[in-house]
Amino acid sequence: MPESFSLQQIADRIGKVLHVELLGEPDSLIDGLNTLSDARPGEISFLASPAYAKALATTRASAVIMHPSMKGDFTGAVILVDNPYLAYALVSGMFDRAPEARPGIHPSAVIAESAELHHSVSIAPNVVVGERVSLGANAVIGAGCSIGDDTTIGANARLAANVSIYHGVTIGDNVCIHSGAVIGADGFGFAPKAGGGWQKIHQIGGVTIGDNVEIGACTTIDRGALADTVIEDNVILDDHVMIAHNVRIGENTAMAGYAAVAGSSVIGKNCIFAGRAGTVGHITVCDGVHLNQGTVLTHSVKKPGAYSSGTQTSPVREWRKNAVRFNQLNDLAKRLSRLEKKDK
Repeated sequence: MPESFSLQQIADRIGKVLHVELLGEPDSLIDGLNTLSDARPGEISFLASPAYAKALATTRASAVIMHPSMKGDFTGAVILVDNPYLAYALVSGMFDRAPEARPGIHPSAVIAESAELHHSVSIAPNVVVGERVSLGANAVIGAGCSIGDDTTIGANARLAANVSIYHGVTIGDNVCIHSGAVIGADGFGFAPKAGGGWQKIHQIGGVTIGDNVEIGACTTIDRGALADTVIEDNVILDDHVMIAHNVRIGENTAMAGYAAVAGSSVIGKNCIFAGRAGTVGHITVCDGVHLNQGTVLTHSVKKPGAYSSGTQTSPVREWRKNAVRFNQLNDLAKRLSRLEKKDK
């Protein structure tokens, strides 16, 4: 069972970041966090959207985090904040049930003699650590991880089970990498041969990942062909995201599942890529760009804002007719141009 906290302790935790007003008994104990509809007595919930306000009338939660404007006639204990979703995020850490890693190296781990490990690191079974690897204070390396030669991993980094880090990768402090991620694989570089076939271009760059980055399960970040692929501070990447060689992702940018960035593209700061959004290679995206779901950028973007591409969902028969007409647009445009010239 998770530890119990008083409402005052929870309010104090939120109060480190947000202004808080607590209405209720400060000593009331809370032992869990849940949705409004599923919460039971003893748990705290949150209301971040007016769409769920009706659930206040039936919730069994002992306390609710909400914006002052949403309180209405609710008579239960509340923690009032201007940003309930951020407050929820802060409280979630208090009830995290993930097992806590302890310093130490499992006997089955294979550690190169030249590796430099801080005494506080935690290394699980069947980990392989290569030559001249450096692991910072409180780094946690999950079971089955592989860390290639000449890689540096900063303090408080956490690698879940079966993460593969190739050689020559630099990872900052407070980075979390989930299972199945591959960092530093070869970029997709091949030169066509005159007689057919392909000549591999060896990828001699690396990968540099900043501080406070989170990388989702099965995400891949390729090493650079010459210079490094760079992920700046505070970037968050969902599961199954693909970052190709020599890409740069600006700080605070977020990418949802199956987003993809082709080689040598530069993505600015504070951008958001929704699911399956992506770019072609060798383009630049300025700061503050939001790509909607499934959007594919084929050119550089110099103005912040939201962008979309593709077609709306429609019945198959209608979609097929529209697809045929789309291929006729160029001819139609030429015919229209000729008619306009005749009218002149």
